[in-house]
Amino acid sequence: MTAATHSPLFPQAPDSADAVLEGLDPEQREVATALHGPVCVLAGAGTGKTRAITHRIAFGVRAGILQPSSVLAVTFTNRAAGEMRGRLRQLGAHGVQARTFHSAALRQLQYFWPKAIGGGMPRLVDRKIQLVADAAAACRTKLDRGELRDVTAEIEWSKVTQTVPADYPYAAAKAGRVSPRDPAEIAHLYAAYEDLKRDRAVIDFEDVLLLTVAVLQDRSDIAEQIRAQYQHFVVDEYQDVSPLQQRLLELWLGDRESLCVVGDASQTIYSFTGATPDHLLDFRARHPGATVVKLVRDYRSTPQIVRLANGLLAQARGRAADNRLELVSQRGPGPEPAYTEYTDEPAEAEGAARRIRELIDAGVPAAEIAVLFRTNAQSETYEQALADAGVPYQLRGAERFFDRPEVRKAWAALRAAARFGGNDSLLDDVVDLASQVRAVLSGEGWTTEPPAGSGAVRERWESLAALVGLAHDLAAAKPGATLGDFAAELDERANAQHAPTVQGVTLASLHAAKGLEWDVVFLVGVAEGMLPISYAKTDEQIEEERRLLYVGVTRARERLHVSWALSRSPGGRPSRRPSRFLDGQRPGTTATVGRSGPGGAGGVERGITGSAVAVPRRAQRVPARCRVCGRTLTEAGEMKLMRCEDCPSDMDEGLYERLRQWRAVQAERSGQPDFCVFTDRTLMAIAEARPESPAELSRIPGVLSRKLRSHGADVLAICAGREPVGDDEGD
Repeated sequence: MTAATHSPLFPQAPDSADAVLEGLDPEQREVATALHGPVCVLAGAGTGKTRAITHRIAFGVRAGILQPSSVLAVTFTNRAAGEMRGRLRQLGAHGVQARTFHSAALRQLQYFWPKAIGGGMPRLVDRKIQLVADAAAACRTKLDRGELRDVTAEIEWSKVTQTVPADYPYAAAKAGRVSPRDPAEIAHLYAAYEDLKRDRAVIDFEDVLLLTVAVLQDRSDIAEQIRAQYQHFVVDEYQDVSPLQQRLLELWLGDRESLCVVGDASQTIYSFTGATPDHLLDFRARHPGATVVKLVRDYRSTPQIVRLANGLLAQARGRAADNRLELVSQRGPGPEPAYTEYTDEPAEAEGAARRIRELIDAGVPAAEIAVLFRTNAQSETYEQALADAGVPYQLRGAERFFDRPEVRKAWAALRAAARFGGNDSLLDDVVDLASQVRAVLSGEGWTTEPPAGSGAVRERWESLAALVGLAHDLAAAKPGATLGDFAAELDERANAQHAPTVQGVTLASLHAAKGLEWDVVFLVGVAEGMLPISYAKTDEQIEEERRLLYVGVTRARERLHVSWALSRSPGGRPSRRPSRFLDGQRPGTTATVGRSGPGGAGGVERGITGSAVAVPRRAQRVPARCRVCGRTLTEAGEMKLMRCEDCPSDMDEGLYERLRQWRAVQAERSGQPDFCVFTDRTLMAIAEARPESPAELSRIPGVLSRKLRSHGADVLAICAGREPVGDDEGD
């Protein structure tokens, strides 16, 4: 919700179509009134895009131009779809379908399955990771939890890009993906996964889209029936559309152009899932008569934060950067972003926790503060630091609010009290709604004061406290509300996944923070190797990392703290540097490419030690060339060796054989095939390069950070002619 859209929790619906347009800025009003033909809304962060498109739908419905049942609004998360349904309900546009792509496709598939295919529809599996584990076991491949997650992600990417198992190695190489294992092995696991699904008569979420597309392509009668139902389409976050979702949208549309899309190419951060901004950027080429509206008035962030966001994109390259939007803050001035350098990661976490404690003590609600990081693995350090500081927190991306056991139990108790409250002694002496809810929840563990410390007990209390807070809000908005009204409100919110606010500092990855905002944001770990992440190698990958930082910056309304640590652990070598993306943004540095507009002069606060150091930009990536003859390399195997297949090799045959013998021992210990330790080509590349340091070893394709940690010391010892240093922990 942007500053321009702040409203009471339970507002009254506008009394007319014209009233729906009240409060919209000129560009938002253009969106709301452009109801015919294709419309493309290019909306920067914080510019009120959801407000614009929900008011567009509501205006069309209230004016009698759009029939509610003929509108299908699609987005990418249940939370976003729930928020959209809630806003449409508040605007008096009842009956509009607002769903995710998967949810809309699943409803259609379930309805038409008997007619299109016959028989019962296969069971839909909620989580495919167990199936992937079973497929790996069938292939006699051992995967740890992280590898299971990574392989599952590769299978999902393959399916949304419509890549079959046999084509995975080529498609992954072409897309520049970093496979968690040898691409041939991924393809083998992918094929086994598909076989296992067929044997068990189950489908996954990607199958829902694939099967719906197949039905609509093969059965024109069914396609026409759906097109007769839905006459108007709205697609939010259009920059995140995958090729498969775009194909489904085209089949829904047919030859019509009653389509409105909204997105921002500068917020494309999910390419690893198959998302691409090309559909957004090519919209006018596909629809020459389209109305294009640009939203650049930023109602969320202060001018100081917006200046930093604009500065980040001004240094960007690529197609998305060429179509960037220059935001214009509509808010009053605030403090400059603060940049802080720490000696190590624990010190950085403790520093953030200390500042957060000070903010809360000064009156800033904990729910209006967030700590955002690049990877989920960074969370634990901040959880501990906040717990030590006595600060409540919640993990974003954990279990959904209405799925939490304590919430489900409390919800059931409230429903029972609404039906049989006359027989409940807890309710004898309470009359108003808030007191009734407090009385019921006191029997579920809620107390007026939170428990000491953190952990599961505190999290359960925070969940119940959120329900108490919601009861207060409903009672204030509707003085005569009853327990029955409150139970009905919870039912609607659960269906929409519209959770109440939990009072706690939010810990979230930058990806999980997309679409959210807070008064105060701490961006932590903004160092080379973490942002951009170390495995981002190509220009496209580096630019997506920049966009990820841009998304993080634009989550902040009033205050932004950016920090980094010089080493990972206390006493470690201070070898890290602040992210190159901060060049020209923080004081004492200069941009390496031209910037538009004035630069921010943000203040700097040193955490413990160190000084601001300008970081040179990484040189533009050039094609891989053979180190013998200079020919451009295209095959993955050749690129791993950095030479043509038929060019002479300077490989140390003895070293190669020692590495093979060592690999056999490691594979036997872990119960995995040899190639799961290192492939033959990787061993050949090591034997040719003869690395002398971890840095040199890490530059060899196939030596990922995980394998460098597990096997790096042994490999370097063998290359130096010594015995391996000792037992590994395994992959």
